[in-house]
Amino acid sequence: MTNPLYDRFFGKHAGKDTPFLHLPDGTILTHADFLRTAARIAHVLTGGGLQPGDRLAAQVQKSPTALALYAACVQAGIVFLPLNTAYTVDELSYFIENSGAKTVICDAGSQALLAPVAARSGARLETLNADGSGTLSDLADVMPAIYPTVERTEDDLAAFLYTSGTTGRSKGAMLTQGNLLSNAVTLAAHWHFTPRDVLLHALPIFHTHGLFVATNVTLAAGSSMIFLPRFDQDAMIDWMPRATTMMGVPTFYTRLLQDPRFTRELTSHMRLFISGSAPLLADTHREFEERTGHRILERYGMTETNMNTSNPYDGERRAGTVGFPLPGVELKITDPDTGTTLPDGTVGQIEVRGPNVFKGYWQMPDKTAAELREDGFFITGDLGKIDEDGYVHIVGRNKDLIISGGYNIYPKEIELVLDAQPGVSESAVIGVPHADFGETVLGVLVPDPDVDPDLEAILKAAGSSLARFKHPRKLVLVDSLPRNTMGKVQKNVLRERYKDAFASA
Repeated sequence: MTNPLYDRFFGKHAGKDTPFLHLPDGTILTHADFLRTAARIAHVLTGGGLQPGDRLAAQVQKSPTALALYAACVQAGIVFLPLNTAYTVDELSYFIENSGAKTVICDAGSQALLAPVAARSGARLETLNADGSGTLSDLADVMPAIYPTVERTEDDLAAFLYTSGTTGRSKGAMLTQGNLLSNAVTLAAHWHFTPRDVLLHALPIFHTHGLFVATNVTLAAGSSMIFLPRFDQDAMIDWMPRATTMMGVPTFYTRLLQDPRFTRELTSHMRLFISGSAPLLADTHREFEERTGHRILERYGMTETNMNTSNPYDGERRAGTVGFPLPGVELKITDPDTGTTLPDGTVGQIEVRGPNVFKGYWQMPDKTAAELREDGFFITGDLGKIDEDGYVHIVGRNKDLIISGGYNIYPKEIELVLDAQPGVSESAVIGVPHADFGETVLGVLVPDPDVDPDLEAILKAAGSSLARFKHPRKLVLVDSLPRNTMGKVQKNVLRERYKDAFASA
């Protein structure tokens, strides 16, 4: 039997006592150890009734066992749905119900809150904690350490990732085995990963960047990872002498640059620093190179496509650009109204096509048809241009999507919460530049006549119903929102007006 994703990422390491995960306590988990854990979990999942193609939703803290859960799903042919640990119960309810997940895995601390959600969906609920304990592990401990890998093809679904939609309703992007496999193999080759590499991994694994880029590239190359539960400045500096590569969001780099211990000597043995999920400011590029002698490599991707472009490994890594289309990926700039391809140097919408592009949106054929053309080109929603040297520049978005710290945020969802607050007539939510997060959320409020809204109370209300990364960092009051002749709020005007709101942040 064949299972392309499992065979290429996991199966080839079966029985190997080579290092895979270097853990914070100094423990080294070998490939063989990791795969035995994954096999035991696969037995639990299928023994509980999951069939190939069924969905499993997981909102769990980063841990070796959480990563093994992903491997188990691949081995058993189950569609893996990782969920941000910051999501509230209201948000989780939609993802679980919409996906039709038949099993939900959560932290024990969330079990009581999620039990009614799972019950409504008829889903099995098990727990997995950050230390690896929980009912899932208890069940797995008594299972066989070998699992008969389920046959799959590259066209079979491997994962769902939910992304924001134009109405604020999240869409389930369906990613196939071929999508994940092709992208990881391409990136491993493009970035020169080998079994000798050790990746400093402090990214979350519920996100494309940490799971389908960092982890899958490591697996494709047979490399190992220093597997930190989260970004911690001290830990990053302590472990860096034992790493050769690092992937991070701009926040990682700005935080490291604030630390005097982060020096040229500390990074002298590193061969590659990669940044993504949000734009890296030119000042950060320049300061990083001056401090370390390394030029950060920026790339461009998204939930529906994984990675599309990358600055070159050998050659000029140009600040303010995301490099060139990856091998096998086609990228063009088109007119948003006509779809006509535009000449280089002209700003238009970015469209991409390749084996990395997703299959479509779960149970949303109209959305799929609107964004995924019949010829395979995906309309990314980003605005960009290709310069005279072929470098791709991202200049904005023709949707109002905010990307903060690598997380997609759709303003409409936040605006609905703000509009419902006492004293608020209407609101507009925008993303404004932030040195650490690329962008952050700013709420612009129009108060009811003769009312002085309680901004602190409004922020508190937003915090109770929205994941933390969606919280407005600041609220401002205005008499009215700028509108065009058709009555549409001109968010571009607001973004320009408040572009320096966090200049000193």
